[in-house]
Amino acid sequence: MLVLETHSLRNTDASFSESLYGLRRRAAKIRTKQADIRSKSNDGIQHSSLEKRQRVLSVVFLVVLPYLKSKLHSIYNKEREARLQASLWGPGDERFEDVDFDEAEASIASRTSTETEATIRTRLAKNIQKIIGVCYPWLHATTEGLTFTYQLLYLLDATGFYSVGLHALGIHVCRATGQELMDTSSRISKIRNRERERLPGPPWLKAVQGALLKCTYAVLDYAQTGLIAAVFIFKMMEWWYQSAEERMSAPTVYPPPPPPPPPKVAKDGIPLPPDRKICPLCSQKRANPSVVTVSGFVFCYACIHKYVSQYKRCPVTLMPADIDQIRRLFHDM
Repeated sequence: MLVLETHSLRNTDASFSESLYGLRRRAAKIRTKQADIRSKSNDGIQHSSLEKRQRVLSVVFLVVLPYLKSKLHSIYNKEREARLQASLWGPGDERFEDVDFDEAEASIASRTSTETEATIRTRLAKNIQKIIGVCYPWLHATTEGLTFTYQLLYLLDATGFYSVGLHALGIHVCRATGQELMDTSSRISKIRNRERERLPGPPWLKAVQGALLKCTYAVLDYAQTGLIAAVFIFKMMEWWYQSAEERMSAPTVYPPPPPPPPPKVAKDGIPLPPDRKICPLCSQKRANPSVVTVSGFVFCYACIHKYVSQYKRCPVTLMPADIDQIRRLFHDM
């Protein structure tokens, strides 16, 4: 990652991730006329590149500081686990309190100078871990709070810097124009040609060194494309195997059971008319169709309401029914 960030900042004046989106870094301070003259190369191309100090510090903020923070975070987690275990089980040194005093004295006498130095180093490491365990939460809270504050102010257009590192370096991140991209490409090609010309040694050694240098440049230049392709392939394979596992682990889907048979018409019940749109009670076309939920047969609302109120049953199947089991239908088949 250090090599990729250094190569990206050297060639495109942007970090590896920023270059994927066509962004570049620019100095926030306006340069003097002399600095503008210096920014012109011998071939007459003018490019606003970062200073060497800004590139080096950008690598520090992009790679070194996050790496150190991750190490501090791991040390803090180990120290927290050790304190938790000590609070639950007691310190580890208490386990050996029952050892015979004579045996302990003999073991102390047999220690060598190297063991003493190792003990001192261990104690020093433990003290450092304790200090990190106390200070790291405050450091983490401060960095996260500053990051959140800068990003919020950047969204509100209150500042031109979206991170503390960019503000400390005096660097703005903006979108590169087409002319800047062309100038950068031309500048990179000419710098590489000069580096090939300055290779020492006989012609055959220069040819070998030039080929190796060309391969190195090709690998670094196509790292972005390779990274995008690798992520795409990884996501594709993840989706493929995940879908296969889901198909294998998915429960068996059975077809829905068939509906129950319709209730039979009772012998003493009202016969059904041949036309399904005719009410069995009034032998007229249904008005405000309503269904009796216990049997499923449809009647006029007035007819079925009067019949059920009087006989407390379905007129076709003679099954017990109540007024609450009458439902109006708003779409008559």
